[in-house]
Amino acid sequence: MPFADLHGIRPGSEIVATGRVARVPVGQALLGRIVDSLGAPLDNLPAIKPERFRSLYAEPGNPIQRQRISRIFETRIRAIDTLLTIGVGQRLGIFAGSGVGKSSLLGMIAQNSQADINVIALIGERGREVRDFVEIHLGDALKRSVVVVATAEQSALLRSHAAFTATAIAEHFRDQGLSVALMLDSLTRFAMARREIGLSVGEPPTARGYTPSVFAILPKLLERSGPGTANAGSITALYTVLVEGDDLNEPVADHVRAIVDGHLVLSREIANRGRYPSLDILQSISRLFSQLATRDERKQVEALFELISTYEESRDLIGLGAYKAGANKQLDRAVKLMPKIEAFLKQALDEATSRQDAYAALQRILKDEAA
Repeated sequence: MPFADLHGIRPGSEIVATGRVARVPVGQALLGRIVDSLGAPLDNLPAIKPERFRSLYAEPGNPIQRQRISRIFETRIRAIDTLLTIGVGQRLGIFAGSGVGKSSLLGMIAQNSQADINVIALIGERGREVRDFVEIHLGDALKRSVVVVATAEQSALLRSHAAFTATAIAEHFRDQGLSVALMLDSLTRFAMARREIGLSVGEPPTARGYTPSVFAILPKLLERSGPGTANAGSITALYTVLVEGDDLNEPVADHVRAIVDGHLVLSREIANRGRYPSLDILQSISRLFSQLATRDERKQVEALFELISTYEESRDLIGLGAYKAGANKQLDRAVKLMPKIEAFLKQALDEATSRQDAYAALQRILKDEAA
């Protein structure tokens, strides 16, 4: 299949095999740069002088030789670091509809995380959004980042390549012993590109038109991130999933959720209430939280989850004014503390809170509950 338009190509044109597999330039020269799917610069800066080239397609590696995840990946976002603690080398999905703050959340994590390097893939984005993300959401963090861009109008092959290019670049830095944050926005558009390729070569459409090869290639891509071997670093991966019609059970979302080590759900209803990040705490989960958090931290989080769950179950009654105080003591406490809980979960784009300070704030809320 062609990477781009075939203007000027005609029967009889000579085709020359390079004798090489698809590869991407890697090295320190990539830091602070914005490149396309093939590693060519898009930022009008001098050409990149790579240290070496790396194949786009690699095997995930022996799972027994990988390190276990034991260190906390601090995002400096209160709701994530306390209630949905992430580990260094964990793979997480961010599930959301359009316009509920995915890019803003990725930008906050890129700016505030303790990772040595950020590798960010923007796949199928509008051209305007690319510059907005780099200048507004990423900001000064660009200095320790590599941004790979394949905009919406590009061919399906280039959009598909962007995911593999970003992953190969992240693997290079991981093999240098560095902690890498890989952010891919969005995995749904990668799947759409693979669907387009599959349909063009005659694969049968299945759920919502996605071809079988889409669901076969997703684990091959996602399993390449994660912790490295004993002498290597790690890739902490965040994959956004653009859920169609806010349906969290659509085929790509359902398949990705079964592969990754947890998921963050962004809610349109919460975003409409003006709370950002618009995390739906009750629908989100980190599968490594119980391993990474201490016993006291787990107790605090369980208590907060119980309060939020109790309030949400009766939200409609409270909104209608049908609930009378004194009928349920647990609900009375939840109603009393909900403004403080909402303030705890809300965080401005330029605000960063250490995990220690976030737990101290959570403890103060729960002490109010006890009082």
